[in-house]
Amino acid sequence: MKKITFGLSILLLCLVGKMNAQSFVGGKISEYSGIFGVIENPALARDNAYNLDINLFSVSGFTGNDYVGVNLNDISQIRDGFNFDTDASRNPNPQNKFFGNVDILGPSALFQLNPKSGLAITTRFRTFFNLYNLDGEVYDLASSVDINSDFGVRMEELSGTGHAWGEIGLSYARSLINSDKLELTGGVTVKYLLGAGGVFGYSQSLQANYASFNKSLATTGSLDYAYTEGFANESFNLSSSGIGADLGISFKIPTPSNSPLPYKMRGGVSITDLGKVSYDNSSYFNYDLNATLNSEEFQNKSLDEVLADNYPGTEGLRTLDFQLPTALRAFVDVPVTSGLFVSLQTAVSLRESGENPSSNLINTFTVNPRYEKRWFAIYSPLSFRQYQDGVAWGLGFRAGPLLFGSGSILTNLLSDESYSTDVYLGLRVPIFKK
Repeated sequence: MKKITFGLSILLLCLVGKMNAQSFVGGKISEYSGIFGVIENPALARDNAYNLDINLFSVSGFTGNDYVGVNLNDISQIRDGFNFDTDASRNPNPQNKFFGNVDILGPSALFQLNPKSGLAITTRFRTFFNLYNLDGEVYDLASSVDINSDFGVRMEELSGTGHAWGEIGLSYARSLINSDKLELTGGVTVKYLLGAGGVFGYSQSLQANYASFNKSLATTGSLDYAYTEGFANESFNLSSSGIGADLGISFKIPTPSNSPLPYKMRGGVSITDLGKVSYDNSSYFNYDLNATLNSEEFQNKSLDEVLADNYPGTEGLRTLDFQLPTALRAFVDVPVTSGLFVSLQTAVSLRESGENPSSNLINTFTVNPRYEKRWFAIYSPLSFRQYQDGVAWGLGFRAGPLLFGSGSILTNLLSDESYSTDVYLGLRVPIFKK
């Protein structure tokens, strides 16, 4: 037990002590994506198949890493209980990454004001988590190395951010060009942001060496970390605020009126999640980690107490600006035959991994074939995701008011090592155009 307690303390020290990638994968690029398309590109508030699309409740969750792989197709493993040490494969390196997000789309509505313009009102709650350049050996050392053995870890540019916030968005899209050769639409979303709280940490260089003969831990480097007011005692509220925006443009190349295809090509480009949330009275700490201490310090003290008792540092209150996960997005959608489509979609983060405190999108490129009719669609996206080898293969469907799917479910069922997983579910009330 002492070995585990000590090891976890070391792990927590390296994790900065206190702790949305992608959402609705495959379900946002279609004339029938409705309100889900608006959060991808605000220009799609006009370029869609609905007079009115009401979202009742939808939720999407995504998590991934390049450190631990789990065999999700072994039913007996799930039935008998999962053991992290024996049932997971680990790929430790000095720059392991961990990331995830949850996206909850609350009551929202998309209206067609007239043939040239559309309006959408959205409510969302989102959380993002990013951790970069954590030495994966930390867990192996903490969990498997005997306390009588020497060990050491070294990390460069270690950074992590966790942030939760709400959004109330107003989107407007209007036709810019409408001819028999080209339809061009522009759109904008303005968001009022309600911050729920966040935490971030950064160390330019951190090294720890344990000597078993005298149970001493020698550390070098520095550590900055901060958390918003109320985060330490989990008393979250939505008192902090900010302004955000999405900008987008979409195009469509029409077909002749006698064609069985709805269009020759459809596409768009957008910049999403511009903005930040500002938090007053946030606690900010800076520690000089050049010191040696006895490992028994970790047995009866919290991490805050260990840092305060053994390392010189400063503490103060300041205003923290948590940046949104700004990203550049683009898509192209082509009909192959009546009802059969193929879309290409990409999302690229415009935030740097060391830009603290900032949430970061995971760069992706997705090929998404789908069969689609007014009341039904089935699609199977194939995604290439940053920090992960191979392809994520998913499956999803839309049936009347229900949207359900995952961008990685087939990969997770077929592969012996899954490094990311996601799932989403939506319930809506669609009213189609004639």
